[in-house]
Amino acid sequence: MTPATRAGQAGPWRRFALLALLAIGVTGGGLYLFIVTVDPWNILPFSPPLARIPITSNARYTMPALAREARFDSVIIGTSTSRLMQPAVLGPPLGAHFLNMAMNSASPWEQSRELDTFLRAHPAPRIVLIGIDAAWCHPRPGSLSSPNRPWPEWMYGHPAWKGYLHMASLYALQEAANEFWWLAGRKAQRFGSDGYTSFVPPDSQYDPARVQAVFSRWAPPDNTPAPPGMARTPPSGMDLLADMLARMPATTLRVVWFPPASSFLHGPPGSVADARLKACRLGVSQVTQTRHDTLVLDFNHNTTLTGNRDNFWDPLHYRQPVARRIMADITAAIVTGDVDDPAVEMLHAPTPP
Repeated sequence: MTPATRAGQAGPWRRFALLALLAIGVTGGGLYLFIVTVDPWNILPFSPPLARIPITSNARYTMPALAREARFDSVIIGTSTSRLMQPAVLGPPLGAHFLNMAMNSASPWEQSRELDTFLRAHPAPRIVLIGIDAAWCHPRPGSLSSPNRPWPEWMYGHPAWKGYLHMASLYALQEAANEFWWLAGRKAQRFGSDGYTSFVPPDSQYDPARVQAVFSRWAPPDNTPAPPGMARTPPSGMDLLADMLARMPATTLRVVWFPPASSFLHGPPGSVADARLKACRLGVSQVTQTRHDTLVLDFNHNTTLTGNRDNFWDPLHYRQPVARRIMADITAAIVTGDVDDPAVEMLHAPTPP
């Protein structure tokens, strides 16, 4: 075969390859332009000012944009046990505009990073609520220094232009499509624009028998005898909590609270589970005892509220009526300095410096 013949045969394949590369480039460029124009997480500096909403189920991607919004002056930090705190209910009687940044399985490190992001946009918030539950009282390995779920670190405190480097992904394309369908009026809003979304079923669907079955399948707490001194040894996350409280100015009211869990998880006296709760209370008390700007409320001890399984969907998550009771108690404690509810114990009250 002569060189001329080989060149003639290669010509069509070369043209095909060039056309294929051109098609891929045009298609990829068009999709990338679509993503950065829609900007599903409202994070890019040069995207058009569209009326975007939180669209992603992993709230770690939606909270940074909400944290920058000027309409908020207060924030709720925590895990799923804080998600039912409703800004529209809690805020008005306190004259505050809350953003609920609580996220499922949020590690203490993630909560700290969220607070950093909020404080960057709101250096002097009015009220900050921090929920203390198992994430703090029994931290998982690495949870004080790393996230529990996929975490977009580039959204938290880095230059906004870096977002363009993370938009060429199938995940960004998926979420851009979801945002586009909402903007086009073809998709219902699922997640609240103040960070609040009820993740429990409507209370009208509550079925005690079904809940009892959930309790029977739930892994029990560690009821083995606690080692000596365990109840007097605060968990390791207390230094991080102290650092979070210290980042805010003296004008900010800090509310540290223990969300209620079923007494099923508390364990009998003297057990490892019981010692962990006592050690956590002790750690929070040590962190807050010298602070004049911090209110500490404990809903997670043995009371008729935690002892009644009808107050819960599962051993960890309470019902909406309980959430309303908690919000009323927090409001009363802030406004009057007292709360008349046997379900809550005030461990520390703010005092004039």
